[in-house]
Amino acid sequence: MTKPAFADLLNVEDARRAAKRRLPHGLFEYIDRGSEDELSISGNRQQLDAIRLAPSVLVDVSQRSAKAEILGHSQPLPLVIAPTAMAGLVWRDGEIALAKAAARAGIPFCVSTQSITSVERIAAESGAKLWFQLYVWKNRQRTLALIDRAWAAGVETLVLTVDTAVGPNREYNLRNGFGIPLKASVRAGIDLMLHPRWTASVMLRSLIASGVPTYAHYPDEFRTRLGRSSLSDELSLATDVTWEDVRLLRQRWKGKLILKGILRVDDALTALSHGVDAIVVSNHGARNLDCAPGPTEVLPAIVAAIGGRMEILADSGVRRGADIARFLALGASGVLIGRATLYGVAIGGADGAGRVLDLLSYELNVTMGMLGARNLADLRRC
Repeated sequence: MTKPAFADLLNVEDARRAAKRRLPHGLFEYIDRGSEDELSISGNRQQLDAIRLAPSVLVDVSQRSAKAEILGHSQPLPLVIAPTAMAGLVWRDGEIALAKAAARAGIPFCVSTQSITSVERIAAESGAKLWFQLYVWKNRQRTLALIDRAWAAGVETLVLTVDTAVGPNREYNLRNGFGIPLKASVRAGIDLMLHPRWTASVMLRSLIASGVPTYAHYPDEFRTRLGRSSLSDELSLATDVTWEDVRLLRQRWKGKLILKGILRVDDALTALSHGVDAIVVSNHGARNLDCAPGPTEVLPAIVAAIGGRMEILADSGVRRGADIARFLALGASGVLIGRATLYGVAIGGADGAGRVLDLLSYELNVTMGMLGARNLADLRRC
């Protein structure tokens, strides 16, 4: 019997290399790369690497636990699978696969506005605790209708992305001709022929089942060229989103509300004053503003300013369990992971993503033991 592709993975970088081999070039670069000169993506890594944690010795760590409480819910790991657009292209029904991996690990999965699979299907088929990530469209009524769909599907946590005021400059997407809707080209055709396993298992199955893959949360008429033309403006990302939108969302949304993409103390304090339940200190995985600071640069000051009055999560650049420990040591109560589980799902669906989660869990456990940390609170002393 042939071993699955993820069986020999020892770390996230192994998963990344395997995903690079399996996925078409344009798709892999879409999930893997940053923006412009990619200074921020290398900066995230350098800043995480620069954080040193000092171990406490002669501590009994035989009963250590990574159990966390996030937004009032107890879970075995301090992790959330982050919203990532188009996971359904890296694996057939990739969002469902990620959600299943999250459910098995006992952690939430955050559905993206730009998911290939609808929140209703993910909820029905995964058994996961779902969050929903929101981009505000120019048409606010359609935006509100979308969050009503999420609530009706059982979602209780809304994550408003606040760091994408305009579309980012990702030059490699233009060079690769990659985007939604997918467009036929000689370059794309060659890319598909060079990756027959992905073409057969993902693209052809999608074409047979439902046509050319597109965003599941956009109106049905968006699937046609004529419909896209008529709706393109009202469904484009709003560039006039303000704190007034946060106030209105807080009034409308009955569950927990998170703002994702905070990098300033004053913005964190304003979020607190608007009744937001949590923030994610994040630079969007270095995919948006290339001159943005890394989350670890600003996290300590934000934690100090908030003073425990609001929950603080963090993300961007996690590749090891030690990275999770670093974020927690700086004051985050939980960490979102995006690319790492995308690499896993790309090579093995739910099992591949689960393998990556297992590796991160193992590494975090080892790091805690080495640091003399019996629980996550102990990491704050490192």
